[in-house]
Amino acid sequence: MMMTKGRTVEVVSRSPEETQKAGQGLAALLKERDLVVLSGPLGAGKTCFIKGMALGLGVAEDDVKSPSFTLVNEYHGDKWLYHFDLYRLKDESELYQIGWDEYLLMEGIVVVEWGERAAGYLPNKRIEIEIAIIDNHTRKIEITYIG
Repeated sequence: MMMTKGRTVEVVSRSPEETQKAGQGLAALLKERDLVVLSGPLGAGKTCFIKGMALGLGVAEDDVKSPSFTLVNEYHGDKWLYHFDLYRLKDESELYQIGWDEYLLMEGIVVVEWGERAAGYLPNKRIEIEIAIIDNHTRKIEITYIG
């Protein structure tokens, strides 16, 4: 998988394991300060994809949990991974309370579930991932490099 500005790469996953493998594949291409924004309906596999990314960055799979209540979890592997879940974000101003700007400047990779809830605060340079549910087992994963 090669990341080119404005180009969308489409991956079809037929299982959670394939979704994780797609996340691992993307992780191999990421560098410090990359921002990855995931969107898709509940149950689409966003956290599963992020578990794959974490595995690809040397984080133990069991360490990765969706930070629904804390908004952000930090994982250390070969690189730091800062995992935001903005599903429960009430207002974009809450981002300042959790240090959003500081995280974007830290060494590591920031990955955000429900990033559309912070649309006004997303940098122009980012990787957007849209996961669509095709059926009970199949997902369409579209990966686009913006910026």
